Amino acid sequence: MKRISLVLAACALSAACSPHQAEAPAAAPEAAARTDAHGDMGGGMAAAAPGDSVATQGYKSSMTTMMAQMPAFTGDADIDFMKQMRGHHVAAISMARVELAQGKDAEARGLAQEVITAQEREITLIDAWLTQKGAAAAPAA
Repeated sequence: MKRISLVLAACALSAACSPHQAEAPAAAPEAAARTDAHGDMGGGMAAAAPGDSVATQGYKSSMTTMMAQMPAFTGDADIDFMKQMRGHHVAAISMARVELAQGKDAEARGLAQEVITAQEREITLIDAWLTQKGAAAAPAA
């Protein structure tokens, strides 16, 4: 049950961090220039900073890559869900690979492997669905 809760929490966090929220107002230009001492623009995602661990660099890279590669919304709820979810799954796999490479805790590493297995399977399903619907899937990461 702990693992399911962790996965659901990660999905909720990823969804909350998506730059493509349908009703969100555009940020003021001056807001984009505001960053903290580590280059963080308020969302917890930033370029690697001096002193970041290898793991932190990997996690930041996973998240910023996801944000940069998210497809634009089409207005079709089903296609948008599948495309956006695919992007989140690719980022989850990237983060899980960082855990496997850098993590020490057996339970965390076990969850990371489960995430990879589940998310790869779901990406395959999403890609097949998108192909069936005539919607181009995002490039594989």
